Amino acid sequence: MPQAITTPLTQALAEGKLTRAQLRDFMQRSNGPGLRRVALWLVMLACSTTLIALTWHSWLIWPAMFLQGVILVHHFSLQHECVHYTVFRTRWLNDLVGQICGYTILLPHRFFRYEHCDHHTYTQVTGEDPEQIPLPKTFGEYFLYLSALPYWRNKFTEVFRHASGGLSETERKFIPKEEHAAVARDARLMLAFYALVIGGMAVTSWWGLVWFWFIPLLLGEPVMRFIRMTEHVGRPNVAQMSDNTRTNLVSAPMRFLCWNMNYHAEHHYVSSVPFHALPRLHGVLKDHIHVEPGGYLGAHREIWRQIRAQDGA
Repeated sequence: MPQAITTPLTQALAEGKLTRAQLRDFMQRSNGPGLRRVALWLVMLACSTTLIALTWHSWLIWPAMFLQGVILVHHFSLQHECVHYTVFRTRWLNDLVGQICGYTILLPHRFFRYEHCDHHTYTQVTGEDPEQIPLPKTFGEYFLYLSALPYWRNKFTEVFRHASGGLSETERKFIPKEEHAAVARDARLMLAFYALVIGGMAVTSWWGLVWFWFIPLLLGEPVMRFIRMTEHVGRPNVAQMSDNTRTNLVSAPMRFLCWNMNYHAEHHYVSSVPFHALPRLHGVLKDHIHVEPGGYLGAHREIWRQIRAQDGA
């Protein structure tokens, strides 16, 4: 069994970066900010869906589908917040919205919750962090990862394996034995849902969801891979949260899309702080964490530098 690691919250309090009074303030949860953000999210989706319909008979449908895809893959960010129960104060709302997001992007919510728990417990600890993205050894590996081809291969393999009742050795470490059957059931229900959707399109001869949902999802996933790399890739493989996680300063539209997860080091320090309080938490922790002022591109420039250094070694 791996040795338990001091929690980031314990680190923050012990190092004097946060007071308990500040922590109580930051951790206040409310339904209002989440409901307002979800309402705007639905308006944004309606606009991008309308854009696809308006460009249906034009080559412009491809950039429209790409835009739709960028929005769709960011359901991961919303689902991630629901996993932490920080979008809404009402617990079942987090579960409901998280489930919907999971069905949108082929990510069973229960499984993700258990996997993500170990990611927070063993962040950047090689062999223990189930979500760790290794630093690519070559630019070939780098661009292959960004293509999202390995991601989709692993995701489909994972869901089908779970549906058949199989769990990898790593998965058995973070999924409680009493939940194995539930994880299998979730995967079967998700595959049944997709089969029903595809079957419904075949019966009605209306394949619109391919253009409104499936193709956009494939087009948008490389953007999510680009963003996910900036969170930890290239940071030291150590337990210290101020070193192993990167916060990226990005534009307001990107902060909206990612539900403030660009403040990733802050999130790892205190994962129970709601998304809407992360900018305020950043104001307290910004001098104690690794901040990339160049945003996502700045993070990738650092990743490129490390890849070049490996090539020259």
